[in-house]
Amino acid sequence: MGEAAEDVYVANGYHSHQAKEGVDECKWYEEEIDDDLKLSYALNSVLHRGTSKFQDIALLDTKHFGKALVIDGKMQSTEMDEFIYHECLIHAALLCHPNPKTVFIMGGGEGSAAREVLKHSTIHRVVMCDIDQEVVDFCRKYLTANQEAFASDKLCLVINDAKVELDKREEKYDVIVGDLADPVEGGPCYQLYTNHSMNKCSSPSCNHDGIFVTQAGPAGVLTHKEVFSSIYNTLKHVFRYVLAYTAHVPSFVDTWGWVMASDQPFTLNAQQIDERINERITGELLYLNGKFLISATTMNKSVTNRKYHYSVVISLVTGMTVNETHVYTEKMQDLSMTWKACVLKAPHSRDKIYVNGALNQQYFGQRGQESYEEVWW
Repeated sequence: MGEAAEDVYVANGYHSHQAKEGVDECKWYEEEIDDDLKLSYALNSVLHRGTSKFQDIALLDTKHFGKALVIDGKMQSTEMDEFIYHECLIHAALLCHPNPKTVFIMGGGEGSAAREVLKHSTIHRVVMCDIDQEVVDFCRKYLTANQEAFASDKLCLVINDAKVELDKREEKYDVIVGDLADPVEGGPCYQLYTNHSMNKCSSPSCNHDGIFVTQAGPAGVLTHKEVFSSIYNTLKHVFRYVLAYTAHVPSFVDTWGWVMASDQPFTLNAQQIDERINERITGELLYLNGKFLISATTMNKSVTNRKYHYSVVISLVTGMTVNETHVYTEKMQDLSMTWKACVLKAPHSRDKIYVNGALNQQYFGQRGQESYEEVWW
């Protein structure tokens, strides 16, 4: 990993903005969101930077959000508001489970997800599986808020591809957490979001009343089409009950989404959630409570319509355009370069049209004939 440096520029770039008279020049970190849209964060300094076998990593000291972790040019979390993302990712699923004892975290190398899991008094064992040893070591050293979690004797840290690790393990878990990068075309985490991989997170790896939960990318009015709706639809083809929820994360400058799924219904009300928080959780949650979680499952009209909207996709089986909901399939990763040239453009510049390879029996066996329900509290 690289040494500390203030004059190193990485990923989307650091730039110096013209200072006003009498004011010191300020360095900025810029993150490209789209071809014609960038976000800028004023910096005090670049604390640390390095490159692992898999990705670039940097720790920035920002003026507004405090320390910020950046991987491959994308803001992952900041000192000021990471609790919003991680409380939403972890506690919704663990509180909905009647008695969570074992948890498998896919990714989560910075340690924040494990930290939140370990707040639950019912937890006996947490397996955190991240592919990048150097990123884990970097975060364990520099993200001091998570050092206690890394030192816990309940935490089992595994360095491996999460899909490979989950496939080879015979034990089942009460909750499986996907704390992974978005499934962008050609990206390293893409295969972990396919219906085949999600099916593995169902009965083969989850206990009877198990819950799978994953971060699902931006879920704003203009951004939910990127991955949020597709992740939701993919999970609907695997689990009987699927529940999406959102929250605003200031450092991401957007509404963020999560989706949890199970073969058992989600039935808790706000009062029951608060009771479980008081009974199970050590310390105080800063963001999540019963009323918030209930309200977070209500989507605005544009997002709700999208989940039922049928869009043009390319079928890799027939080579013909068909009408189907966006569903991730494993074949999409291998053949993504083939269909890019012929995919029809979506009306919005950031719209992604996803390929629907083969549904039903090939991936689901007998589950392909079952009816699947969308459930809202």
